[in-house]
Amino acid sequence: MRPLRLTLAIASLALATAAFAVKPGEIAPDFHGTDSNGKTQSLSQYRGKYIVLEWANQGCPYEQKHYKSGNMEALQKQWTAKGVVWLSIISSAPGEQGFVTPPEENDYLSKMHAAPTAAVLDPTGAIGHLYDAKTTPHMFVIDPNGKIVYEGAIDDQPTPDPASLKTAHNYVSEALEESMAGKPVQTPITRSYGCSVKYKD
Repeated sequence: MRPLRLTLAIASLALATAAFAVKPGEIAPDFHGTDSNGKTQSLSQYRGKYIVLEWANQGCPYEQKHYKSGNMEALQKQWTAKGVVWLSIISSAPGEQGFVTPPEENDYLSKMHAAPTAAVLDPTGAIGHLYDAKTTPHMFVIDPNGKIVYEGAIDDQPTPDPASLKTAHNYVSEALEESMAGKPVQTPITRSYGCSVKYKD
């Protein structure tokens, strides 16, 4: 008979895994979108590199925690300096919280000193629905073979309070460090937290 703790852990992982359309270990679905500079971005063009997908929404207090504190910008700069492609994706529909025009997004990125590889605008929600992105932020890490090695929360502090960052355990950095070292990702999936993605429907 399995110990109760192990049984509960397996049940919890199964529940979390069932909640997502794409799962760690699967090939990340390709997409094409236009970034804030009018350039076409696709997942396939970066095959052979590590990729981080970050669902974003300027108006979300949880997202603001990471940007106004400088935490998200620091992560972007840390990992893009190591060759990681970082794509911020905005799936807010027109008229909804977080929707931005290209100039508005570029102004925000400049103001925040943010450094994603690109900010992809997804007003129809096509990319968001493809990944079943649920919250802002919602994070995905994809390895050079195109497989998802992590998805879920940015860290273990599901609160908009910036003070929580002092003791936060960052799942994205952990996944990148482990995968780059040739090790299996110990925590490949967590439940994302934040504001719901403001889709059209």
